[in-house]
Amino acid sequence: MNRLINIFSFSEDSPLIFTQADFWIFFAAMYFLYAIVYSKKSLRSAYLFAISLLFYYKTSGLFIGILLFSTVNDFFLGKAIYKSRSVLLKKILVAFSVIVNLGTLCYFKYAYFFTDSYNYLFQTNYEVINYLAQWANTWSEVDYFTIDKIILPVGISFYTFQTISYSVDIYRKQIKPLNSIIDFGFFVSFFPQLVAGPIVRAADFVPQIRKDINITKHDFGNATFMILKGLIKKMLFADYIAANFMDRVFDAPEMFSGFSNIMAMFGYSLQIYGDFSGYTDIAIGLALLMGYKLPVNFNSPYKAIHCGDFWRRWHISLSSWLKDYLYIPIGGNRNGSIFSYAFILVFTFLGVFAVSDYGVALMAASGIGLMLIITLFSSKLAWHFNRNVNIMITMLVGGLWHGASWKFVIWGGLNGIGIVTYKYWRLISPYENSKAWYAILWRIALTFVFITFTRIYFRGNSMDHIDRFYQQVMTNMDWQNALLVLWEYRAVFIVMLVGYITHWLPYKTKDWALDQFIKSNMVIKALIVIVVAIICYQTYAADFQPFIYFQF
Repeated sequence: MNRLINIFSFSEDSPLIFTQADFWIFFAAMYFLYAIVYSKKSLRSAYLFAISLLFYYKTSGLFIGILLFSTVNDFFLGKAIYKSRSVLLKKILVAFSVIVNLGTLCYFKYAYFFTDSYNYLFQTNYEVINYLAQWANTWSEVDYFTIDKIILPVGISFYTFQTISYSVDIYRKQIKPLNSIIDFGFFVSFFPQLVAGPIVRAADFVPQIRKDINITKHDFGNATFMILKGLIKKMLFADYIAANFMDRVFDAPEMFSGFSNIMAMFGYSLQIYGDFSGYTDIAIGLALLMGYKLPVNFNSPYKAIHCGDFWRRWHISLSSWLKDYLYIPIGGNRNGSIFSYAFILVFTFLGVFAVSDYGVALMAASGIGLMLIITLFSSKLAWHFNRNVNIMITMLVGGLWHGASWKFVIWGGLNGIGIVTYKYWRLISPYENSKAWYAILWRIALTFVFITFTRIYFRGNSMDHIDRFYQQVMTNMDWQNALLVLWEYRAVFIVMLVGYITHWLPYKTKDWALDQFIKSNMVIKALIVIVVAIICYQTYAADFQPFIYFQF
């Protein structure tokens, strides 16, 4: 009984994580009651909204207030946007929604980034103070919150983008606002995808809220398969190789050879895929068990044949969101805008200044500015410039979305360069249209290696940490001991090999495995569940490994 009470009460040391037994006890209790209320649509929405709030409270405590604020704010703004007859007022309201949402996100996620960048640029010493916490302590007359640190609420980047898309889609007349704030709250906070996606569009999810729930045998089998697949990805292919090899290397790259650092990077590509896609697989499976369909978020990304193809397969819900709500509005592949030009000039200057000196940063920004002036005299050149600038802006913002640090901006910029470079390379590539297996294999390998090595800016703790990685790779490969490394960590590398082989299996093979699982009887399904549980918990670390994307 005490354990059950602990599961349903907040504790910073025991959040509800999909890979822990406490979550499955929580879900079993929730699902038992859901089976009673699911046929009553209004009660079902209210119940799932309440459960989702409880889940988020277990994860983030009083930061649940930020989630509720976003919910209430955009619910009423959405109705006001829809009812307004004035186009100007509609624009003002949707702009207010975007500003409030992004302002909240920036306060919690980017306060240190902006302050540190300003201090570095202007040689000042401003410090971040949590004025919101200070106000809350004054209002409540209790010093509950610390004012000298701003803590990032879990999942704020995900639900912020959901609420923004809701208001914008109403403005674009793509959807009508919901009449019930309970239904809207359920859409915003649905617990399987709340803290790490996928980012759900209102147009995709809202029609499901009031539908009749009918969970077929196929749905149940598919959901169970997705959950098992997600657990294997997270606990075996992500957590095991991280705990037994990669974390050791990344904690002190200078203590390992360049070969070990490179193998750790290849391991990290499998880890982050297993971790993030594992979460979304479980989220999709849990939602399907309750009768709801979430969007596919991954499509075998390491089968990508170029960088643009990779981003159509990786974190699909974010990539498509950035395309529809950023890339196209700022001009897409057609036009530029004052925003585009100002953004790329400022980011070029600040980005170069972050890794070099003032003179180099000024020269880089001046070079971009000169190119902009030249485009005024050539419409063809302007088209190329505008398209590439908009691609770079989208990828830079995508990088910044992942983390409040210049290393994430650099990571996004490198991916943007990869996309732009390919658009021109394919015009002269000798194997662009080749269907030969070796040509396709070469393109996949080249893309995979590029994506893997840009991720050092994603995984590295700091620029100094990244420099130490490169130093080892450039000066201390230690090839003579490479076989010894492979042998000493043979279990890790076998798991990595199995992970990549299963990832690169043909779609037909994966569909066949899913189909066989769905067709199997309940006894076989139960035995498979038991086997997977045993395998996963044999690799379970004493210290639980939170999902990587929780930090975003």
